Amino acid sequence: MDARILVVDDDPALAEMIGIVLQTEGFEPIFCADGSEALAAFQQSKPELVLLDLMLPGLDGIEVCAQIRGESGVPIIMLTAKSDTMDVVKGLESGADDYIVKPFNPKELVARIRTRLRQNPVNAPTSGVLRIGDLELDIEGHEVRRGAGRINLTPLEFDLLQALSSKPQQVFTREMLLEQVWGYHYKADTRLVNVHVQRLRAKVEEDPDNPRIVMTVRGVGYRAGAVI
Repeated sequence: MDARILVVDDDPALAEMIGIVLQTEGFEPIFCADGSEALAAFQQSKPELVLLDLMLPGLDGIEVCAQIRGESGVPIIMLTAKSDTMDVVKGLESGADDYIVKPFNPKELVARIRTRLRQNPVNAPTSGVLRIGDLELDIEGHEVRRGAGRINLTPLEFDLLQALSSKPQQVFTREMLLEQVWGYHYKADTRLVNVHVQRLRAKVEEDPDNPRIVMTVRGVGYRAGAVI
C-alpha cells in the first residue's frame, strides 16, 4: 500500500465510493463518520493524509482540523460543498492544506492526494541549506531554524517557504505558487495561497504585520525577504 488515508465523512455512499477509489489506487483507507471520534481515529490509525468533510455530527470539520493540526502536520484535504465559501476559508485557516468541492472527479481527488503526499515543490532543491531573511531551511531534514530555535511548519508550509527561498530574486504570482507548491496546472482558487501565506507569516515572522521573510509585491504576488 502507498499510504494510509483517514476518511472522515458521515455520508456512507460517498465514503464507500472514496474507499473504492483509494483501494484501486493502492491506498489503505480508514473510515470515521463522527467528528467527535475523529481525533481518536487519527491517533490510532496514524494516517499519512486525512480527507475531512466540513459537515459532521459531533464536532464539525473545522474543529476536527484544528485538533489534528494541534498535534500533527499531516496533510489535510477538506471535502466541501459549493455553498461553503466562508467555511472553506475557515477550514484553511484552521490548518487544512487544500480542499475539493463535492461532487468531485475521482481522478482529481487522487491527483490532489498524490500531490500532497509529495514532499517537494516542483523544481525545488532536494538537499542543502537555503536562507530566507534570518531563517535557515534544512532541506533534507525538513527543518526551519532561526538561530538555535526550531520553527514547526506543516509540510505544505515548508514547501511554500522552500519555493520562495529557492529563487530569492524572483517574484512569484499566486498562480505560479499554486502550480509549484499545490501542483495545479490550471486555474485554481488563489485563496489557498493567501491563507497559507498568512499562516506561514504567523509562524516565521517576528512581526507578521510587518513581514521581512515573505514579502508582498503589491498587485503581483510574493517574494523572499533578503538574507540578513
